[in-house]
Amino acid sequence: MPTPKKGARLGGSPAHQKLILANLATQLIEHRAITTTEAKAKLLQPYFEKLVTKAKRGDMHARRTVAKKITSKEAVYLLFDEIAPAIDSERQGGYTRLIRVGNRKGDNAPLMRIEIVLEKLEKKAVVKAAESTAAQAAKKAEEAPADEETSAQETPVEEVSAEEANEVADQEAEAEKAE
Repeated sequence: MPTPKKGARLGGSPAHQKLILANLATQLIEHRAITTTEAKAKLLQPYFEKLVTKAKRGDMHARRTVAKKITSKEAVYLLFDEIAPAIDSERQGGYTRLIRVGNRKGDNAPLMRIEIVLEKLEKKAVVKAAESTAAQAAKKAEEAPADEETSAQETPVEEVSAEEANEVADQEAEAEKAE
């Protein structure tokens, strides 16, 4: 059993916190972006990302599991049939974006905007370079088996004892001093 969260909850009891997160997730699904307090946004992010991960599976069991947490049938439909297919299939996590928007006017509470990320996942230049290098290495590996048979014969290397190596190093040092 997981250890219960210590400290204050959003709104009071654990049941109330679950309801707040479910309602925030429903609003996020319907509006694609919402503005809320920093504490609520930071708790909503992992909650919502788990729902999206289940929605990307798309099977009936996942739909029923999400429907237990989000009671709005319209929101479940939107999540499974519109949002999950629109999210890039290469994106593994990071389905939401948190942006600080300042403080609320009345009580000076820090506000954040949480929105669903629907853009394509842009690979960094380093990743693209690594993929191209891997593709080139794979091509060379396909061509290399014929070459490996001929290069399997190794040329013998002369073994030099440690004393002989020291003598050669001393001779080179004396030659440098003489110059």
